[in-house]
Amino acid sequence: MSDNPLPLENITVLDFTQIMAGPFCTMLLADMGADVIKIEKPGGDDIRGIGPPFINGESAAFLQINRNKRSIVMDLKHPDSYDVICRMISKADVIVQNFRPGVMEKLNLEYDSVRKLNQSIIYCSISGFGTTGPYKKRPGFDLVTQGMSGIMSLTGEPGGNPTKTGVPITDLNAGFYAAYGILNAYIQRLKTGKGQLVDTSLLEGGLAYTFWESAIFFATGVSPKPAGSAHRLTAPYQSFPTIDGHINIGAATQSNWIRLCGALDRSDLLNEKKFYANTDRMENLEELQANLNKTFRSKTTAEWLKILEQSGVPCGPVNNMEQAYNDPQVLSRDMLVEIEHPVAGLIKNIGIPVKLSDTPGSIRQPAPSLGQHTDEILAQFGYTQQESGSYKTAGIVI
Repeated sequence: MSDNPLPLENITVLDFTQIMAGPFCTMLLADMGADVIKIEKPGGDDIRGIGPPFINGESAAFLQINRNKRSIVMDLKHPDSYDVICRMISKADVIVQNFRPGVMEKLNLEYDSVRKLNQSIIYCSISGFGTTGPYKKRPGFDLVTQGMSGIMSLTGEPGGNPTKTGVPITDLNAGFYAAYGILNAYIQRLKTGKGQLVDTSLLEGGLAYTFWESAIFFATGVSPKPAGSAHRLTAPYQSFPTIDGHINIGAATQSNWIRLCGALDRSDLLNEKKFYANTDRMENLEELQANLNKTFRSKTTAEWLKILEQSGVPCGPVNNMEQAYNDPQVLSRDMLVEIEHPVAGLIKNIGIPVKLSDTPGSIRQPAPSLGQHTDEILAQFGYTQQESGSYKTAGIVI
């Protein structure tokens, strides 16, 4: 663990989120030092019960996305909880919530109410479709918004069924843009002293990733179709089968195409007019793929990697998760981290993917047990042990 200061130290985040998009956002902030207080309902974040797998009864999914946070359990429907929440809001910097549309309004905790308590609060709302527009009251999930954003129409093999991506991309991207928005709002607050509403959604998070596909549609009016692993604008740029697996080839430029043909001992392809320039290769893509498939099937992935790397051709294996986490580059970049959990024991977490030279983020503590920090959080906001005990007796906190 580093002794360097953390960039978001002394920023208090009240985290009303659960499942994926919101917790991912607040994990990004927590990794950089924000004091993220996870306010959980009785029974906890729904993802605590999602599995298998479970590790000694703890959800592996929850453990992965809630590190560096503290947990307090509070019944927000209890009439006396409002005063406690209001005190916390008055001293907080950021609120993040991803409740179903309308929930925060019923609790009198929507942005317009909250900013009356704290003019400097940065209030982030993550939802399926945003706080405005005809779909604003609809619930939204990653699968639904992958479909509605067009991503599922673009993913998979040509002629296949609509396919969602292998990771919850609209959830994660909405969480990423939420963190991006919060930090922009914080920089503005440093200038003006005023907070603001940060509003993003899973639908927008999905659309924001369709750069090439949107460019094609805007230019031609034609909706792109699934292309498997192939690129829509350059070739060869895709995976090819080997004797024992697959290899990715990134010969997206003319110079790399020339290097590839040399490495494969396929100078004949360079002499074919239909493969000479990228426009030619794209027009004759199926024939090019057939030629290269036959060549790559002649050796193992490791054999091809050695040959292609020596020739300077961008390439790489298609790894499964075990192979990815045993890759020496992944390990050297600290992308696999182990941390001790009081119940689950020694657990593995994904490392922090952005490295700051002077104020790097850190994984300081594992995901919290349900209500693990209730007493210390109440004390942080000025409540005595006696008051905390009475709130527990009344069922306001647990």
